[in-house]
Amino acid sequence: MNKISFAGLDVSRETFERLEAYFSILKKWNPVINLVAKSTIENAWNRHFLDSAQVFALAPRESKSWLDIGSGGGFPGLVSAVLAAELAPDMEFTLVESDQRKAEFLRTVARDLNISVTVLAKRIEDIPPLNADVISARALAALPLLLSFAERHLAPNGLAIFQKGANVSGEIAESLETWRFTYEEYPSATGQDAVTLLIGDIGRV
Repeated sequence: MNKISFAGLDVSRETFERLEAYFSILKKWNPVINLVAKSTIENAWNRHFLDSAQVFALAPRESKSWLDIGSGGGFPGLVSAVLAAELAPDMEFTLVESDQRKAEFLRTVARDLNISVTVLAKRIEDIPPLNADVISARALAALPLLLSFAERHLAPNGLAIFQKGANVSGEIAESLETWRFTYEEYPSATGQDAVTLLIGDIGRV
């Protein structure tokens, strides 16, 4: 089977075509419900799809449950679910998006691509603890608040993967005033000054 390299991952042509179909649906829906900034839509392959694939590439393949919060247009959660369908088929995905229209978009993409995900159109604060192996978020909230969500919803040995911008050092310093955690920092291949944080051992000080 021919493989295609995507964000350092070797994926099948079927997976790549699923992602291309996802991109087409995004372009169709975006003028109506603003899933991503209009200025980024033409470069969405790099800004959103490759950027999300970086997150999946850093996640442990043995993880069984993945929670994506503030999913919006599905980045990084739904892109990761598409990749996992081939590369980690036992992984289950839950996408949390409080905006009903965006949640319907996520369900539509998943249905059209034949990807199994659970979409919850609720606020993350209103959901019982999910004991997820991985929790991800992109451009959702400051790190101290994200850590509170992770503490509630991560399994004891779970991993939080948060995509952050240029102020990441300040957010880490602020977080360490009230939280203890271990972390690794990976520079983004698609966004200047952007980083991906891998965070574990989360607890309150």
